[in-house]
Amino acid sequence: MPHDINSAQRSPARLPLPNKGGLYPIINRNKDVIKAKSEVFQFLKKECLRKGVLFEDPEFPADESSLFYSQFLPFKLEWKRPPELCENPKFIIGGASRTDICQGDLGDCWFLAAIACLTLNEKLLYRVIPRDQYFTENYAGIFHFQFWRFGEWVDVVIDDRIPTFNNHLVFTKSAERNEFWSALLEKAYAKLHGSYEALKGGNTTEAMEDFTGGVTEFFEMRGAPKDMYKIMKKATERGSLMACSIDSFVPLQFETRLPSGLVKGHAYSVTGVDEVTHRNQKVKLVRLRNPWGTVEWNGPWSDKAREWSEIDKSQKQRLQHQMKDDGEFWMAFDDFKRNYTKLEICNLTPDALDDDKLHKWTVSINEGRWVRGCSAGGCRNYPDTFWTNPQYRLKLFEEDDDPDNDEVLCTFLVALMQKNRRKERKIGVNFHTIGFAIYEVPKEMHGNKQHLPKDFFLYHASKCRSKSYINLREISDRFRLPPGEYVIIPSTYEPHQEGEFVLRVFSEKQNLSEETENQIKTDDPKPLPVTSNKETEEDLQFRRIFRQIAGDDMQISAAELKSILNRVVKKHNMKTEGFALESCRSMVALMDTDGSGKLNLTEFKHLWNKIKQWQAIFQEYDKDNSGLIDSYELRSAVNDAGFRLNSHLYELISMRYADLSMNVDFDSFICCILRLEGMFRAFHAFDKDGDGIIKLNVLEWLQLTIYA
Repeated sequence: MPHDINSAQRSPARLPLPNKGGLYPIINRNKDVIKAKSEVFQFLKKECLRKGVLFEDPEFPADESSLFYSQFLPFKLEWKRPPELCENPKFIIGGASRTDICQGDLGDCWFLAAIACLTLNEKLLYRVIPRDQYFTENYAGIFHFQFWRFGEWVDVVIDDRIPTFNNHLVFTKSAERNEFWSALLEKAYAKLHGSYEALKGGNTTEAMEDFTGGVTEFFEMRGAPKDMYKIMKKATERGSLMACSIDSFVPLQFETRLPSGLVKGHAYSVTGVDEVTHRNQKVKLVRLRNPWGTVEWNGPWSDKAREWSEIDKSQKQRLQHQMKDDGEFWMAFDDFKRNYTKLEICNLTPDALDDDKLHKWTVSINEGRWVRGCSAGGCRNYPDTFWTNPQYRLKLFEEDDDPDNDEVLCTFLVALMQKNRRKERKIGVNFHTIGFAIYEVPKEMHGNKQHLPKDFFLYHASKCRSKSYINLREISDRFRLPPGEYVIIPSTYEPHQEGEFVLRVFSEKQNLSEETENQIKTDDPKPLPVTSNKETEEDLQFRRIFRQIAGDDMQISAAELKSILNRVVKKHNMKTEGFALESCRSMVALMDTDGSGKLNLTEFKHLWNKIKQWQAIFQEYDKDNSGLIDSYELRSAVNDAGFRLNSHLYELISMRYADLSMNVDFDSFICCILRLEGMFRAFHAFDKDGDGIIKLNVLEWLQLTIYA
């Protein structure tokens, strides 16, 4: 069997574009994403029925590209539709159940374990698997399934051509040869991730969350809470999905069958939690299912164990005990704790089920990304860059309703999820090692939405943080803190690692989380040291040089400005190759108040004062006098120059002005500040009423952007 678990290792699903044959319609994105995408399915099906053809999906073709990206099979698989494989094919026979799922030759037991959990909740199941899909009535070879993807539900349309060998399904199949919902669900999930191979190896939490939009909590059985059984029992009652596994740290032992009948490195579904009276004592039991559809536990309370003969018939019926080699079995909770190493519980969010009996959470969702050289600062071990990571303000308003606790505390759960990493495996992408830290914001800084600076993190310890940094798609932890304002810093372990993420905060009471830096404005720049008002020798020298170069009209062009500035810069012993002509053109454009394309002495003097100010800022961050500053420091330098930007703008200026080593030289820094000052000045000139909105015609836009 292929590896399944312990291989710890996007673009978000979008509306399909028209293919060359014009089969896909263009539908405008609206708030109800499922409805919009279901309309695509309905349109395609109607077109196929009208033309009398079976649907063939151009986005996920029936060829090698949809199967594997790093391996080649020694034999050829055939893609066949269910009516070609058997008589009287059915989508679902007698309702979808966990026995309909049998693992094939693909290492995706983590996915199948999640499906088995899903079948226990009919309402959830039929959200993922829309009803009214058949191989008889209005059959057109087209089916659709729905998954939660990073904050929204998406509809995935597929054709029903499935990989086969010798007329048998190669991957997931049902115990009934003519039932195909599980195989088609697997194909839709493979399409969502780009190929079948992308499903090899993973954690059940991924699929459970994609089926529910829920959030998962991990429990290591060695350090499990004393009330672990109570937690599991409560989880089953509130509709949570659960899965477990036995870790294998030796690669050769992945999916190795143990003498007990259990399998290492393999995911199991938890399908039941209950108690029985045995020999006048209460015995806690757990029911599990192996996605293989076979190979079961052979210890106490297994299918054929003597314990079943020692309890009354009514208890056996209640627990639905069967002596069948179907992969499902009961075991004592104590044996469960001894044998399994990890438990995953996917708690449902308010949008997963609309059931008043279930506990409700307030949920806030933020999307962000780590960008090398700008916002990929790494963990707290890297104090020079940690502060540049995205920051999210969290406001906890109300304490919990907990009469047994005198402390005023708010319970909340933080979940950090990486986006699209599995889909990009074919280009060598794996999951980053990720984590987060939470800091309390001092009262004097409440309401200030600006990014917290480097010094804050040098002198303040975190209030709490994720248990560890780990290379999973999502990590989550539960916390209790007093009402107040906090900042959450999500990060990769190492700096400079790029990726997109979703940060979700779940709380029992109202919360608000939002990214910092959502105010874009200019302030007064950091003041220079006070100097005398008298003209310095340098000022007098500048006046002489200006007169020499400017000539009778006392104006200088960009080329002449370059000559003046580079002569002066050399005298300051700065490690720089000097200003480029393009930089000097930008300076002239910024200071040219009369539109002559040249600078007079007054304009030049004003420019020189600005350059001296920006030079002092640059040198403050150029600690080693190398003539370069790190692109992460560019954020602070830009702030010191008087500009408050948001994360996206910092990313843009890093991409525009940093070199391949993510360094910024003096000329690039000056160009950056010049452009910012020029664009802010132009905006304010057009913003007559000061409402932060301007309207430009095409001529005004071109004039504004060309001469800047």
